[in-house]
Amino acid sequence: MPGWAFAPATYVLCGINCVVYLAMLLGGVSFWDPTIRDLIHWGANNGTLVLGYGQWWRLVTAMFVHVGIIHIATNLWCLWNLGLLAEPLMGPFGVAAAYLMTGFAGNLLSIAAHPGMPGGPGGVVGAGASGAVFGLAGVLIVLLKSPLLPLPKSELNRLRRSVIFFAFINLAIGLYTVVGPSPIRIDNMAHLGGFLSGLALGVPLVPKIGAAKPLFERRRRLGVWGGTFLLVLLAFAVRSFWG
Repeated sequence: MPGWAFAPATYVLCGINCVVYLAMLLGGVSFWDPTIRDLIHWGANNGTLVLGYGQWWRLVTAMFVHVGIIHIATNLWCLWNLGLLAEPLMGPFGVAAAYLMTGFAGNLLSIAAHPGMPGGPGGVVGAGASGAVFGLAGVLIVLLKSPLLPLPKSELNRLRRSVIFFAFINLAIGLYTVVGPSPIRIDNMAHLGGFLSGLALGVPLVPKIGAAKPLFERRRRLGVWGGTFLLVLLAFAVRSFWG
């Protein structure tokens, strides 16, 4: 069995989500159906509060807040599986950075599409790790295309197809909740923003397996700091547009 060193970032991210959920329960929040007020109190994303009141920290905290036991169980199952696949390729820092950056990007697109400001569409309350999970899927789709990985091409193609199928089926489910009779509402903009930013982040993140370590680390720094800079610019652009 792999030890702690196998995928520490994945374990820590799953652990933080669990701790926040348990803290919510201990604070009196329903384990099945939290209220909007509860979610806002614990850091959920909302365009009115972010753009109107400057609570930008919600773009980060919302990644760790979940809407009941089913929501956190499904998100953590996906995070666990994708994280264990991604971490040997990207390293712990890469997985943690991808989770935070793509989750932030997804939440940013969500408030851009639903700002809850005068003259714009109504705001929504968004929460969960799914934007970041879609981001990890996007990164993996790019990384598993690398010819440097010391695995049979058939195996890489199988893994890549499974990640693509995961992203496609979950995006389709999200779309169905909009056009179909489902009572469930999914923040599709957060999913889309996470996925697209993951694809973009994956381009400079060359897998360290089969690549020289200095090259991998330079590419990783380029991806993380360049991506962070772009996200800050986009955040200012969204604030200026709806301000």
